[in-house]
Amino acid sequence: MRPTLLKTTVSALVNKGRAVHIEGGPGLGKTQIVKQIADDAGIGFIHIHAPTLQPEDLALPTTNGDRTKLRFVPSERFPLVGDTDTADTGIILIDELPQGDNSIQKTCAHMIQEGDLHGHRIKQGWTFVSTGNRATDRAGANRILSHLRNRVTTLEFEPQLDDWCQWAAGNDVDPHVISFVRFKPGLLNDFDPQRDINPTPRAWVEGVSQVLGAVPYEAEFETFKGAVGEGAAAEFTAFMKIARKLPDPDVVLLNPDKAEVPTDPSTLYAISGAVAHRASQQNFDRVMTYAKRLPPEFMVLVVRDAVNRDRTVAQTKAFQDWTFNEGSKVLM
Repeated sequence: MRPTLLKTTVSALVNKGRAVHIEGGPGLGKTQIVKQIADDAGIGFIHIHAPTLQPEDLALPTTNGDRTKLRFVPSERFPLVGDTDTADTGIILIDELPQGDNSIQKTCAHMIQEGDLHGHRIKQGWTFVSTGNRATDRAGANRILSHLRNRVTTLEFEPQLDDWCQWAAGNDVDPHVISFVRFKPGLLNDFDPQRDINPTPRAWVEGVSQVLGAVPYEAEFETFKGAVGEGAAAEFTAFMKIARKLPDPDVVLLNPDKAEVPTDPSTLYAISGAVAHRASQQNFDRVMTYAKRLPPEFMVLVVRDAVNRDRTVAQTKAFQDWTFNEGSKVLM
């Protein structure tokens, strides 16, 4: 299921109080999607990491001095009935659930089904969402217990290029990374459990975008290789050599009707991303002047990435004129 549809579906199930398990390969951003759902809805969010849990992390047994009576004191992280310090509605995210051992999975199954933690009621407005890798990913995932699997709706998550680019443009991912992934879409998520290092959405953001320009130029290939693997790093560093030879996008936008228009696909991806990254309400007429001189598919990329990054450009006359003229032709 693509990210935008997954987000909408999980939101709908959470609103109905149905527990959900999101399953997919490593590095896809499963956790971020759940956090964003809670943020967008303005509800509470509690994050539990299953692989690091021990049963006593959920509730500690105590006698309170009365050795004839054992009771459990739950962790303060849970929103219990009568607790005034937590919201009345929210999501409890159990991250990497398949990596939790059987005792943790059994406790989670009981909480999900009964809304109860060792005799303490969890607020009714809170819903459980879990995430995890597949056993075939060889990421340490165990088999989810059958009775737990039966208590949740399992949704499979697969990355999708346009959804990721839309998210990336609005979350300060370096435009060169976005342009490269558009140029080489197969490298957005090329996960192979036989390889030690793989290109994944998370690796492109955290291991490439966030360090691009911070590490020495001479160390870029080795640095990126350590994040996305040798093959992807080699292709990206080659792409960056082209991108760094481009004319300054700010200069292009000063003279958009005469600035050079490249013909090589990799260069077109690079200049399109750079121009889109600089788009604003104030200069969008010049952005569109240059974009209209590009091949149609790259013209659309400029508009799409510009709007993903700054939705206010859709309010400009230049955008509206394009929508009713060139846009209506290429998007039909």
